[in-house]
Amino acid sequence: MPRFPFPVAADVPLYLAPMAGVSESPFRRLCAHHGADVVVTEFLSAEGIRRENEATLDKLRFGPDERPIGVQIFGADPAAMADAAALVTDVFQPEFVDINFGCPVKKVVKRNGGSGCLKDLDLVQAIIRAVSRATHLPVTVKTRSGWSEDTRDPVGIALRMQDAGARAFTLHARTRTQMYTGHARWEEIAAVVEALEIPVIGNGDIKTPEDALRMLRMTNAAGIMIGRGSYGQPWIFDQTKDLLAGRPMRPTPDVETRFAVALDHARMVQEYEADPVGAAIEFRKHLGWYAKGLPNSADLRRKLHTVSSFSEVEGIFRDYVARMQRGDFAETFATPDIGDAAADAGVEEPCCEDAAA
Repeated sequence: MPRFPFPVAADVPLYLAPMAGVSESPFRRLCAHHGADVVVTEFLSAEGIRRENEATLDKLRFGPDERPIGVQIFGADPAAMADAAALVTDVFQPEFVDINFGCPVKKVVKRNGGSGCLKDLDLVQAIIRAVSRATHLPVTVKTRSGWSEDTRDPVGIALRMQDAGARAFTLHARTRTQMYTGHARWEEIAAVVEALEIPVIGNGDIKTPEDALRMLRMTNAAGIMIGRGSYGQPWIFDQTKDLLAGRPMRPTPDVETRFAVALDHARMVQEYEADPVGAAIEFRKHLGWYAKGLPNSADLRRKLHTVSSFSEVEGIFRDYVARMQRGDFAETFATPDIGDAAADAGVEEPCCEDAAA
């Protein structure tokens, strides 16, 4: 199997997907603690980086407990992408620079960024070459199977990206026009694995540890990337590692342990963000994901989605546990269906997951 161009401890490393508004530093740290082998930043605008936009550079902050880490950048101007890669390399020194050729959302695609680049594979190659010349770090790519069904050609796209200098390749096996609908075609990941000489990471429709194991068996991918499957259950990485190692999978945390993880996550956000009220409001989506599938979860989520301070969260959790122990809830515990957690929780999906996995 091809070797990764940066150090990874696991034979089949598990990646936390780059997800705008989700894979911020506190969540990356949490997932690394729960077994993610590699994390990647939110996707960041090359123009924002090269112009040293304060808000953009702020999202590049990471700590030593997040390594190995990749910084993902997007854009359609090879020169801007090269400048951004050079700055990221010199100032932040991640393990690798990842290029986003997969984001399907309109505000990115209308500037020909993300999956918009897939309409012009000559441009894709020019971007990869420019970024590779600008940094000594490994340059990796994350992309989709094509712009549309008519242009769906994951192997052809992958070969051109490899030829341009990509050192590892992540495929989310949907086209841009599919957005997040339908099913990821894992057989396309398997075909790319067969065709490339560089490591291939599989991405798409991994909601449970069992999904990750099935993808690995079907594709023989060098690594697995998990996105939406980590929402509200960062322990999915540890559980997946158990299955990959052939040992019994550790149990899903009980309610009190789940709330303890959520509060640990909240404390990390408090320490990281400068605006405590804004951070608490933004954290509501995570709270909804942690509550997904619990007895009486609709009422619990309604309460959590009104908080404006982290101190309120602990009280809501404490009251919920007390009511559960009194037997106030007739419902039995349900396993979360992470795929529709955002919709049920009344929050928007991240704008890119490349935001879905």
